[in-house]
Amino acid sequence: MPAQSVYFTGPREVEVRETTVPNPGPNEVKVAATVSAISSGTELLLYRGEMNPQIDADETLDALSGSFSYPFPYGYAIVGTVTAVGADVDPAWRDRTVLAFHPHASEFVVGVDEVCVVPADVSPAEAAILPNVETAVNLLLDGDPRIGERAIVFGQGVVGLLTTALLAETPLSSLVTVDCYEKRRRLSAAFGADRCLDPDEDDPVAAVREPAGPPERPDSPSGRTERDAPPRRADLTYELSGDPAALDVAIDATGYGGRVVVGSWYGTRTAELSLDGRFHRSRIRLISSQVSTIAPERRGRWTVARRLATAWRRLEDVATDRLVTHRVPVGDAPRAYALLDERPDETVQVLLTY
Repeated sequence: MPAQSVYFTGPREVEVRETTVPNPGPNEVKVAATVSAISSGTELLLYRGEMNPQIDADETLDALSGSFSYPFPYGYAIVGTVTAVGADVDPAWRDRTVLAFHPHASEFVVGVDEVCVVPADVSPAEAAILPNVETAVNLLLDGDPRIGERAIVFGQGVVGLLTTALLAETPLSSLVTVDCYEKRRRLSAAFGADRCLDPDEDDPVAAVREPAGPPERPDSPSGRTERDAPPRRADLTYELSGDPAALDVAIDATGYGGRVVVGSWYGTRTAELSLDGRFHRSRIRLISSQVSTIAPERRGRWTVARRLATAWRRLEDVATDRLVTHRVPVGDAPRAYALLDERPDETVQVLLTY
């Protein structure tokens, strides 16, 4: 029986094609899919035709080794059951529930070293969100939140919400989030944000420019009090909205010596930045963050395996079921992408079911 595979065939064009699945090779397993998670960030860029067709899909994953030239399959969060194993694979793998970083497909063959066994107490739907939890873990590693800091997160899609949930477990003094959609702001509050701003009604920069607070002792050597100092802005800012215009606002919301972690992928769209005198005088650092690699300064102690193990542990503490708003049969995949594209006020995590 042929498999059903999801292909991007052009801007806002998705097809479900029948594909032949081979028998597994010596070190491979065959997997029958149960559920897969659509990435509302990267996959919407692909759906809208806003990705450079010449770049590699993901050179770190064999299943995503091609480019973004139409037509192509994509996806990296699929969970299913092992139905067959290769000659050199332990037969005990058969019937295990596994997670694979593989494009959306009802059945596929992949190397046994490219799948993760899903713990018995984790549902397939929860496991499908694990790659986004790993992205959130990576964002925290790159942002390095510190005790007493003020943080602001722009964008409360799936990755933004998961990042908020992890930041809420750190000893920050305040955690502010920003998103256009009421459903996501409600989730953000439930995931631990102190304040959730609507950028159409609230000024994020003004929201984090708090007065300095109580004065220092009267005999301060400087003769100044904290009340005399300029209003403080965020110490740590995340731009996860996917909107290039948000990056300039994120920089403006960041204070002296602050860090702006850019986790958004803008595709072919460009971000216009003012980078005025305040930016330079404030010594703000822009930090790129992408889950395909570990930051150079951490590679002596952190590996992809350690980060993934951390993500599995954090997954247990996050109410990921709150993120899922729609479950769509894989045969109706075009509707799933249209939902994410046209009704972002209603959608958060869309799952394909098999």
